[in-house]
Amino acid sequence: MKAIAEHTGLYPKICLECGKSFRRSLNLLSHQRVHTGERPYQCPKCRRSFAQQSSLTIHLRIHTGETPYSCPQCGKCFRQSSNLLKHKQIHRGVRPHQCSDCGKCFAQRSNLITHQRIHTGEMPFLCSECGQAFRQHRSLLSHQRYHKGNVSNEYNCPECGKNFISHLVNHQRIHTGEKPYHCTDCGKNFIQNSALKRHQRSHRGDRPYRCSDCGKSFSRNAHLAKHQGIHTGLKPYECLDCGKKFSVKMNLVIHQRIHTGEKPYMCLECGKSFSQRAHFIIHRRIHTGEKPYECPDCGRAFRVSSHLVTHQKIHMAKTSFICPDCGKSFNGSKQFVQHKRCHTTGENRPLPNSGSDHSEPQQVCPTDKLYKCLECGKCFTHSKNFSTHQRIHTGEKPYKCPECGKRYGASSTLSRHRKIHMEEKPYKCPDCDKSFSYKADLIKHHRVHTGEKPYVCGECGKSFSQSSNFVTHQRSHTGEKPYECPDCGKSFTVSSSLIEHQRVHTAEKPFLCLECGKSFNRSSHLSVHQRIHTGERPFQCPDCGKGFTILSTLSKHQRIHTGEKPYKCPKCERSFRVSSILTQHIRTHTGEKPYVCSECARSFSQKSPLIAHQKLHNRQKTW
Repeated sequence: MKAIAEHTGLYPKICLECGKSFRRSLNLLSHQRVHTGERPYQCPKCRRSFAQQSSLTIHLRIHTGETPYSCPQCGKCFRQSSNLLKHKQIHRGVRPHQCSDCGKCFAQRSNLITHQRIHTGEMPFLCSECGQAFRQHRSLLSHQRYHKGNVSNEYNCPECGKNFISHLVNHQRIHTGEKPYHCTDCGKNFIQNSALKRHQRSHRGDRPYRCSDCGKSFSRNAHLAKHQGIHTGLKPYECLDCGKKFSVKMNLVIHQRIHTGEKPYMCLECGKSFSQRAHFIIHRRIHTGEKPYECPDCGRAFRVSSHLVTHQKIHMAKTSFICPDCGKSFNGSKQFVQHKRCHTTGENRPLPNSGSDHSEPQQVCPTDKLYKCLECGKCFTHSKNFSTHQRIHTGEKPYKCPECGKRYGASSTLSRHRKIHMEEKPYKCPDCDKSFSYKADLIKHHRVHTGEKPYVCGECGKSFSQSSNFVTHQRSHTGEKPYECPDCGKSFTVSSSLIEHQRVHTAEKPFLCLECGKSFNRSSHLSVHQRIHTGERPFQCPDCGKGFTILSTLSKHQRIHTGEKPYKCPKCERSFRVSSILTQHIRTHTGEKPYVCSECARSFSQKSPLIAHQKLHNRQKTW
């Protein structure tokens, strides 16, 4: 049968390993190297080996920089003709292969097949050495280099020790600062040629990547992919550690550094490392002294563009209104008019009634604060602020969120809340990548990393990172508790504690986790919970570097290093690091077993043995 096939010319050359047939013996020999692992063609530059001469020829262009295949429409160049053919389909808009799960279209069927594995979870390419599975064949080939003894062919960065299968040359430019690709239009330099090509589109106005849904065009394919998520809602790139999804693969790569702790961008001056290149660039300016953002009004320069924006507000808000009676100055006419009332109405001007029927004589506020709350005694300069404050006592919440129905006492608080739905968080922490809706929140958060506590109590010397915590603390000395619960009469030092307490009566849980749907009665509990999804651990132990999601857990952990055991048993004098362990220990003396099995009434001193015990009943039920 084989002889007949050879004479007819149908399947003259057959691979005995996989049965694939070839017309030429040369093609069969090249194919058999897939099975044998033979790579006879070696690169003289980096010693990397290839199974075929054509693959070596293409690879050598990495070292020479040769990109002979140019797109006639946008000028983009490629090392391989096949890559140019694929690229041209972007301009033609031909995407005949559509995903039946999400509707995304592809120019090539092979790309659709690879994409569909995101939905099916299929990983058909299995490593015969260790069993690890991959979605793409090229990922398997890269992985197999470790097993085939080609680890020596892996490229090691002598600066930071990081290993690369490819792109080591590009990576090393991070350390050297070399930017060999120069833009002739504006003089800006780039590490990679691809980055220069993308940048040059900003001068030409080229936007070759067009959205088929709305017609909007983009200069980068990644920007188009991110934009298309608006139409499809598709976020195909999922973090295997916390489940968070992303519409762009690079965002997933950056996010995963939270879990791995990887900070590939290291400063050679001070050794500090960063997870994102943008943060690294800003940091380097500390050492170089570079301040590229200059104020056109006064010439002052800044390292970060946001600092310039903040600074320019000083010039935009020049003081122009000075009170002729007391010399006080104001930025705007409205504040100036409000202040003038202090002088025109007299110091003993009656305060507006707050709505209560108190018959006691009214105390007079400072002359620049005309409105006094008769509930708690707080004074205000503006009637609007006074009215907003009164809602704390009345419980009125006239501003409703159209997204989730949650209500607020102030319009500004509603505006702040709505950014949660819009996911608008433009202010990012350079240390941990956490983002915030407001710059003030970023400043407060950053004190977690710096340890700065600028607010010091004059009574006991205790310091605080936030002014609100400082004001609350001072009430511990004065005994003031101005916020009273109308249901049970319990009083609180801060309004937020009252609001949280009232949820005990209403059973309200307004803080919803958008990732899993779980609800909480406190925003702080939601914030802590969300770290399960993000993997964020902002509280780091200075002794061993271990990270924690909440400060109290870090405090408990640090007792391992200090040996401190503040919780002492009154029966046997034994000490413990954590109060909950002391509570469990005391039960050995009292014999208390508060955890009772609902199936057989057996009781336990701890919850974990009860859970293990209940599994026995569950197994018996399945039998």
